Amino acid sequence: MQDYKFPLDFTFHIGTLSNDFTAVDADKKTVAYVKQKLFKFKEDVGVYENESKTKLLYNIKADRWIDFSACYSFSDPTGQEFGKIGRKGWASLWKAHYEIFDKNKQLKYTIREENAWVKVLDGLVGQIPLINLFTGLFLNPAYIVINGNNETVVRLAKEKSLVGRRFKVSELKKMNENDDDIIILGLMMMVLLERRKG
Repeated sequence: MQDYKFPLDFTFHIGTLSNDFTAVDADKKTVAYVKQKLFKFKEDVGVYENESKTKLLYNIKADRWIDFSACYSFSDPTGQEFGKIGRKGWASLWKAHYEIFDKNKQLKYTIREENAWVKVLDGLVGQIPLINLFTGLFLNPAYIVINGNNETVVRLAKEKSLVGRRFKVSELKKMNENDDDIIILGLMMMVLLERRKG
């Protein structure tokens, strides 16, 4: 388990073919480099210590190739699975809704979009030529992680930018240290999926 110093910043690299980003903590120290592997039928994401990719920290792999109903398992470099995230079926069409499970397949956290209208407006305005280039400056969705007691633990928000490449993760309530990795990995996978959707 890592000791995360919040807020974390996820910054996507726009000059690369793969969907990848760097996560840095409040001290501007790199805590992870996340790289989605290309040309795979099933999602396969490597989470590395830094951009050199010399030390693999975690793997995130889909259980099927159909993205809509896939679950994404978190494992350490030895292949030991310790959690997963899954999209909540039809609820995700209107408003982003994911569930995070621990190694015993027990539901621990839910990720929800704070305001579905932001996504709808972003989708509509994003279809207008030229204006779509600027939606990232004023339409920025946010997602909240809720624990079993219905308390908001973490918030991930898209930051203002032209190409939607920056996200900030803020800890709102002290996380259970046994769950910090499944929460952060869940947010990493969710942001890859949601960013691809638009």
